[in-house]
Amino acid sequence: MNKSPAHTHWAQFIPLVTVFFFWGFVAASNDILIPVFKHAFQLTQTQSQFVSLSFYVAYTVGSLLYLFTSKLINEDVTKRIGYKNSLVTGLGISAFGTLLFYPAANLASFPLMLSGLFIVGLGFSLLQTTANPLAISLGTAETASQRLTLAGGVNNFGTTIGPVIVAYAIFGTPSASSEMSIESVKIPYLVLGAAFLIAAVFLKLSSIPNHPNGEVINLDQESTQTSALQFPQLVMGMIAIFVYVGVEVSTASNLPGYMEITQGYKTKDIAPFISLYWASLMIGRWTGGVEAFNLAAGSAKIAKFLMPYAAFSVFLIVNAIAQHDLSHFYVYGLVVLILIVADIASQGNPAKMLLIFSLLGIGGLVLGMSSSGMLSIYAFTSIGLFCSTLWPCIFTLAISGLGKHTGQGSNYLIMMIMGGGIVSWIQGMVSEKIGIQMSYLVGVVCFAYLAIYAWMVPNILAKQGIHLGKKAAAVH
Repeated sequence: MNKSPAHTHWAQFIPLVTVFFFWGFVAASNDILIPVFKHAFQLTQTQSQFVSLSFYVAYTVGSLLYLFTSKLINEDVTKRIGYKNSLVTGLGISAFGTLLFYPAANLASFPLMLSGLFIVGLGFSLLQTTANPLAISLGTAETASQRLTLAGGVNNFGTTIGPVIVAYAIFGTPSASSEMSIESVKIPYLVLGAAFLIAAVFLKLSSIPNHPNGEVINLDQESTQTSALQFPQLVMGMIAIFVYVGVEVSTASNLPGYMEITQGYKTKDIAPFISLYWASLMIGRWTGGVEAFNLAAGSAKIAKFLMPYAAFSVFLIVNAIAQHDLSHFYVYGLVVLILIVADIASQGNPAKMLLIFSLLGIGGLVLGMSSSGMLSIYAFTSIGLFCSTLWPCIFTLAISGLGKHTGQGSNYLIMMIMGGGIVSWIQGMVSEKIGIQMSYLVGVVCFAYLAIYAWMVPNILAKQGIHLGKKAAAVH
């Protein structure tokens, strides 16, 4: 059978990635809210992690509502209302959540703040359920995982500038001496809500299809299984998504506490380090997304070296504009070399990439726990690099071969994003028992499971006649 040339429907894909930008912006901004709320409401480290918990558990609640509604109408919600309309609806729900920040700030109500974040997360749950399989479908199988990686790169552009912009809105310039005020969070989130609505209109007018043709995911593929949960690659993949999002989020959300408690940093000076952590994910995803452009072999190799440093330059430029001292960040360029070598060694194979980066993640956390000063901070920050390409690897591996159960499987995977909140909360509790630096043992356990999944899943797929190609995609 002849294969069609690898390609991506750029006219549809480019508008789609705007939603990836928004949920990255908000997710990273939560890491600035955590220390703000911790001081304003006099919270413990565990209590401060309710910010992550409320936001990420909303993904699970949203997924359960999605499944219940689909069962009620006897049809998948996204199929009924269409992919484009689902994206617009999700943005509308999230916009409503941002409105709660206004009364919450006026009343100085922590529960109401959490309620606003929860509703924003509900909207993002629908966006994630819709956008990930849609991104895979907007082109051929050869570039499927690379499209997810590229979309993740746009997501992490949002995570890079989010902490900087929100910190500026709350604290002002780094030289400003004004005390933080809980009321200062309401205007940024009202502006964000307006941006959600503008994006919703933009997407409604775009060429994104309500019903994609599914070149990659054959939703009508025959299968003897009656449920997505009968596929071991999905069940293990659900746990993998849980611990992956968990270690990614908990590493960042506990970093402000680590820097304040052990390094003596002030809350207003932590933003550039949070920005660097999330920029690290952007660095990795821009690197992994190179192959989505179907470049010639020579050009692709050059791009593999240029793109990570282009992404690193974005971080430097954004923080320079925000008037942050950059002198101690330049050395991080050497850490980026580790990412480039690991990416080349993986050869684009999702299972091999997952294994290599998981082992590097374990190494980074162990170094951070056994060192001090800037070395420990950069060791923990490097986890962003090693988490950067794991989402598309896990997602691609987990839904491979699901056929008509792909939509259901995708929803189950999105449900497990709650790991971001639960693992952060667990690490917060562990930190109060053994200290915040050693609490990163929680992340080591997460990466260990990811390495096990990467080791086992190729054989699981092979038994189903699914073989992993050189590119980071699984072809049935």
